[in-house]
Amino acid sequence: MLFDDTYRTISGFSQGIYKEKGSKFISSAYPVYSEEEVKENLRSLRKEYHDARHHCFAYCFGPDRSVYRVNDDGEPSGTAGKPIFGQIQSKDLTNVLIVVVRYFGGIKLGIPGLINAYRSSAKDALDNIKILTKTINEEYLVSFEYPVINYIMKTLREESASILHQDFTDTTCTIRFYIRRSSGLVVQEKLNKVRPISIKFLSIYRGG
Repeated sequence: MLFDDTYRTISGFSQGIYKEKGSKFISSAYPVYSEEEVKENLRSLRKEYHDARHHCFAYCFGPDRSVYRVNDDGEPSGTAGKPIFGQIQSKDLTNVLIVVVRYFGGIKLGIPGLINAYRSSAKDALDNIKILTKTINEEYLVSFEYPVINYIMKTLREESASILHQDFTDTTCTIRFYIRRSSGLVVQEKLNKVRPISIKFLSIYRGG
């Protein structure tokens, strides 16, 4: 990974292809942020390529690649999922799913041949798409009394926070916002200078 609050991922859907001794390997790369998205993309591909013998894949997501999986889908162990995942790692990516569909051509490729085919097909999909560097953003909810609203808004502007939702009344106010991780502690320290106030971390914000 690059720094504590940045990560690399792909800009959108991409495909690649590799052919060897009659076998065809079609790769599809997707940006993903959850296991449900992974399942949806796999269902769609298995429906589209229903006559293919194998649908092998690898994915990881989370800024620290803490969630990942490889699957050989019937190919010899270690010949498909790991080489696909290796391509994701080689480009220092996360939030990526790559599925490689194989149409068997009648001639066995052997272990080295399979590894090369799945690796090459995955590489082709990644070579055909733009790589983006994104910031890791954190989402917060701040609650406060109306008299300090000017200070709250000024602080959020100074720290380049993006407001997602706000609710103001004559007494209690709430603002939901996201901010780059490296600025999260700074904005908390500034906001805590006024009382009464409540700041709650909600989640890593995937939309920023």
